[in-house]
Amino acid sequence: MMDGNYTEENIKTLEWKEHIRLRPGMYIGKLGDGSSLDDGIYVMLKEVMDNAVDEYMMGYGRKIDVNIEGKMARVRDFGRGIPLGKVLDVTSRMNTGAKYDSKAFKKSVGLNGVGIKAVNALSSSFILRSIREGQVKEIEFHAGNVVRDEALKASKEDNGTEVIFIPDETIFGNYRYISEYVESMLKNYTYLNAGMVINFNGNKIVSKNGLVDLLNESMNKEGLYPIIHLKGEDIEVAITHGLQYGEDYYSFVNGQHTSQGGTHLMSFKEAMVKTIKDFFKKDFDPSDVRSSIIAAVAVKIEEPIFESQTKTKLGSKDMGPEGPSVRNFINDFIRKHLDDYLHKNSETAQIMLKKIQESEKERKAINSIQKLARDRAKKVSLHNRKLRDCRIHYNSNDERRLDSTIFITEGDSASGSITKSRNVETQAVFSLRGKPLNSYGLTKKIVYENEEFNLLQAALNIEESVEDLRYNNVVIATDADVDGMHIRLLLLTFFLQFFPDLVRKGHVYILQTPLFRVRNKKETRYCYSDNERLKAIRDLGPEPEITRFKGLGEISPEEFGHFIGKDIRLEPVIMKKADPYTQFLEFFMGKNTPERQDFIIDNLRIEEELPETARV
Repeated sequence: MMDGNYTEENIKTLEWKEHIRLRPGMYIGKLGDGSSLDDGIYVMLKEVMDNAVDEYMMGYGRKIDVNIEGKMARVRDFGRGIPLGKVLDVTSRMNTGAKYDSKAFKKSVGLNGVGIKAVNALSSSFILRSIREGQVKEIEFHAGNVVRDEALKASKEDNGTEVIFIPDETIFGNYRYISEYVESMLKNYTYLNAGMVINFNGNKIVSKNGLVDLLNESMNKEGLYPIIHLKGEDIEVAITHGLQYGEDYYSFVNGQHTSQGGTHLMSFKEAMVKTIKDFFKKDFDPSDVRSSIIAAVAVKIEEPIFESQTKTKLGSKDMGPEGPSVRNFINDFIRKHLDDYLHKNSETAQIMLKKIQESEKERKAINSIQKLARDRAKKVSLHNRKLRDCRIHYNSNDERRLDSTIFITEGDSASGSITKSRNVETQAVFSLRGKPLNSYGLTKKIVYENEEFNLLQAALNIEESVEDLRYNNVVIATDADVDGMHIRLLLLTFFLQFFPDLVRKGHVYILQTPLFRVRNKKETRYCYSDNERLKAIRDLGPEPEITRFKGLGEISPEEFGHFIGKDIRLEPVIMKKADPYTQFLEFFMGKNTPERQDFIIDNLRIEEELPETARV
């Protein structure tokens, strides 16, 4: 029955800052606490950086200074500076900016004049200074409200814009910046703008070779052949093959890292496969051509259309109002220049051919096993209780897709607690049966032969491609004891062996659960370390009750809701080129050696038991 109280009074018009603060997801995606690459605090930093990089792309300023101290972020560019009479408008009036004027900004990252306003509205403190032709204009906001508007002053500083902001803790909660994530974002800007210098907390970031540097930085080992580097007007491409499983792509539009790809990435993959098949005059399966590839593509488009304000996926079908289609532009470029390169570099062409043939051979060898595994997975999935799925998935178009999470846990009691306390919209649970197999040194065939791995792969939906991943956050949730640590290591070995992109692209996390509960009659504290436990004991007064959680199954579903809800603590598994993870896996997961035994003995720590009076 319809609500009879629906009247004119129910219709509300919000001010720009109120709407942004009420619906932040429309402007910066998910909020997050900084543990994920796509959390809002990084989107806010990116919005400010986009404006600074646009100045460089237009030929103004050679460097950008970036500083992060605690929760405060500062970006100073040395471009033209915002016109001093418009500083207030561009920071607080929606859909106001220079990006609408193609004469001032062509093929820019910023588009709609929204990003900087979102940063302003979502910051507890936001200061913008514009220095232009010997004068400076400075305005300070709190939550989008002007608290200080300085009159024009004389200045001897170089032209440019400085933005200082602190994301609002009342919106983001207790967040933190992870320097590796910030550095990765800043490096992407330099790869796309060779010669541009970014000084991050005093460290100089610069690229001389563009996307070649990106691929070299991203690979743990050298590619099978020298990186194929192709450049043209409004397009740059870098390609090589490695020894890893899967495919690894980096795509960009106007300097924006389109982590979700879009029309340009689809067109690039299609054109690359077709060109290689035509060059070798062989009808390879596309998956064999793309297997173990690592590639990057960057294009510049006039007036690009993205599928959201966070600009992670390109929707444009054309290069500009009067330009060719994205598909035709990329196809024509790749067909000519990649074909020319392979004709001129026969040694590279032969290495590529050998790799494709090896991939084809391996694929055919596991085809029959794969079919049996698929059938078994389908049959088992109809009756098994391993996966308790959620409703919203990462590969959907739902605005909550970034919150989609799967917890991988061991044992019925632990999975039962998480299942009962989870958010069924965005949180799924996969239950392991005991410790998984040590997959180090095994071929991918084991993924299909081992029921546990096969079902996990099917649950994640990564059998064909990691790009089909169903959950943005893959969370390993195990006990904080020796067995739990061992299961973590076995799962990480599995991911690093066969699906390293999951780790490299920031999808894998460790769930942090409290080690202790300290409480009295008035208050309960959950403590994640001994230091937190000791502080809680001091704060709560004499003889509080202390519980040591030794397993996830010991935590009731009611309590578990605190640890996987808004205040969830996730520790990201971060992998960089400098991390020698292959050596790490060999040392810890390879054959038992005297060196490893000595290492374990030398680093063994035995946890002291709590006194009897502190136990429940």
